[in-house]
Amino acid sequence: MSESSANALPAGRRGRQPFVHQDSLSLDSSYFSSPPMNFLQELPSYRSIARKRTTILSRDKQSDTLLKPTDSYSSQLEGGITENLNSQSIRKYALNISEKRRLRDIQETQMKYLSEWDQWKRYSSNSWKRFVEKAREMTSHLELWREDIRSIEGKFGTGIQSYFSFLRFLVLLNLVIFLIIFMLVLLPMLLTKYKITNSSFVLIPSKDIDIQCTVYPISSSGLIYFYSYFIDLLSGTGFLEETCLFYGHYTIDGVKFQTFTYDLPLAYLLSTIAYLALSLLWIVKRSVEGFKINLIRSEEHFQSYCNKIFAGWDFCITNRSMADLKHGSLRYELRADLEEERIRQKIAERTSEETIRIYSLRLFLNCIVLAVLAACFYAIYRATIFSQEHMKKEIDKMVFGENLLILYLPSIVITLANFVTPMIFAKIIHYEDYSPGFEIRLTILRCVFMRLATICVLVFTLGSKITSCDNYSCELCGYNQKLYPCWETQVGQEMYKLMIFDLIIILAVTLFVDFPRKLLVTYCSSSKLIQCWGQQEFAIPDNVLGIVYGQTICWIGAFFSPLLPAIATLKFIIIFYVKEVSLIYTCRPSPRQFRASNSNFFFLLVLLIGLCLAIIPLTISMARIPSSKACGPFTNFNTTWEVIPKTVSTFPSSLQSLVHGLTSEAFAVPFFMIICLIMFYFIALAGAHKRVVVQLREQLSLVRKSSRSRGSWPGTVTQDTERKVAPVSGSGWNAAAPSHHCPPKLCLRAQSPPASFIH
Repeated sequence: MSESSANALPAGRRGRQPFVHQDSLSLDSSYFSSPPMNFLQELPSYRSIARKRTTILSRDKQSDTLLKPTDSYSSQLEGGITENLNSQSIRKYALNISEKRRLRDIQETQMKYLSEWDQWKRYSSNSWKRFVEKAREMTSHLELWREDIRSIEGKFGTGIQSYFSFLRFLVLLNLVIFLIIFMLVLLPMLLTKYKITNSSFVLIPSKDIDIQCTVYPISSSGLIYFYSYFIDLLSGTGFLEETCLFYGHYTIDGVKFQTFTYDLPLAYLLSTIAYLALSLLWIVKRSVEGFKINLIRSEEHFQSYCNKIFAGWDFCITNRSMADLKHGSLRYELRADLEEERIRQKIAERTSEETIRIYSLRLFLNCIVLAVLAACFYAIYRATIFSQEHMKKEIDKMVFGENLLILYLPSIVITLANFVTPMIFAKIIHYEDYSPGFEIRLTILRCVFMRLATICVLVFTLGSKITSCDNYSCELCGYNQKLYPCWETQVGQEMYKLMIFDLIIILAVTLFVDFPRKLLVTYCSSSKLIQCWGQQEFAIPDNVLGIVYGQTICWIGAFFSPLLPAIATLKFIIIFYVKEVSLIYTCRPSPRQFRASNSNFFFLLVLLIGLCLAIIPLTISMARIPSSKACGPFTNFNTTWEVIPKTVSTFPSSLQSLVHGLTSEAFAVPFFMIICLIMFYFIALAGAHKRVVVQLREQLSLVRKSSRSRGSWPGTVTQDTERKVAPVSGSGWNAAAPSHHCPPKLCLRAQSPPASFIH
């Protein structure tokens, strides 16, 4: 601002402090090369600011001075500023429209100073970026459930929206897994079976295998009752056992085309490795993004209070009841922060006797938790053994209900354990005297371990029964061929039953519990018992654990039942619509929201735990347990993994030497040491960055204290400026505030927080 223009200002504005420091009025390359403010973009209030943002600077005449080219700028025009302007999109800078247009004009001015080659490169780069942006904009309209999830976000906030986004991610993940298995395993067989291509099946006769090991009775003899087909549909036995749904259907060694022979056993194993690796990479990639957000949001307690008060409002909420709920949620979070602060102070003031007492009580209660887990695991073990021993009886010796109960006994016991143990854990943890946040995390951790460990107990129980023999030796076939002639198919049937039973339970609870409860609360609200029961809450952690449990079943069962990912895809689609209807018509979001629900980091972390637990039984079954000799593509191999060494043996000698060298100890040990050194380097680098962040926060704290002593905040506007932007109506950037049901003062602070509040 020039001196003449400053003198022309009214008296009321003569003492106004500019928003930008005078030293920054000249255009410097660091101004444009600074990265966007990622932290502010993660705040809920930024969702509204990003569309309506106008800086106070743009309302002043100093905006002309800020972006007006000067002589010093002209001398730097061909320097680093041009590169910095082109390295990042102008849209990412925290500037208003007029300032961004001025930057664009500066870029266009520079084009005539460049050579033709540089101009062509810049033009090609900009054209490609515009093409990518247009393609992303067009494909965003094809996004699955885009409008449904936006509607949920607008009515219930970002917490519940993140659950449905996570559910959509699992649908896409299972669809990709199914496509991998279909392309590598099922498609070559279908092309040959239906004579679409000129190909034929390859069957290699088994060598050195006893004839008893190849016996595989599938069909039941005698009269078949009408309800047997219903049982087969629910349990995967009977007519479904012979279909491509299960492992036993793929009893061929390859497909011979005109120019090559397709190795089906190798493709079957590689498809399993491929979908596990893809799941791991996809989850880790999304988890890293959430981890960055959580790392940025890790802050001091004072900053946490300020961010919740001044920038904690979610402007995606448009419903008044949801706005009231958001107010209650903010109050709860502040109370939780104060409660955690009180508990930290209480812990610091504990005497030695109190510390010994509380730790002794926690040790005793954790022993009770372990006892409950052990009892559940033992019940699952006994139920699995009982079911496996009695399911081989002739069906005509049992009635319909008894037969169905025997088949589904392990699934029923697992479901009951998953239903009862969370309530026990919730009662126990109240006596352990933890902070509220740690209570939630520990309870969820115990429930995750319970849900996922039950699947592992079931699989390992089946494995022990498969490899153990009672009255005769297993040396003939290597496994219990009498009870499990095709043990992979029977493991796949157990995973299939768990998948179907889990879907049945979800539908039954929604139809016969949630909807009747909603009707009772609506039309019988005068009863005190109904009032105490209340309306169903949409508990985000419990629902997430449920779908992670189903996804873990899919990962384990996809090897034994190749079409299980397709069933899981249909199941999650059904769950999406069922949960959406239940949320809108029967549920209310919990007022005590889990704090990590606003991002998918917690969900993906739990999903990553489920993937790791799924890899363990799969690895053991492929590497340790002998493959079935009566069914499947690995009848000519001792184990499933044996197909890899056999394939490597067909490589040229030089390539074999390379593969053996890469898998030897001489390569593994140095490679492991190098990986450790790289990991230590990044750990040290992260520690250095953390120390720098701490130093910067200390400096900002000193600036805040010095500003308090002067009676003003650094980088903030004066009271005249606040009076200028305070009115809710008539302000361009705050015109939509009344529809968000946000208090005017909170809306103002949420969109214009003091610079010292947020770091």
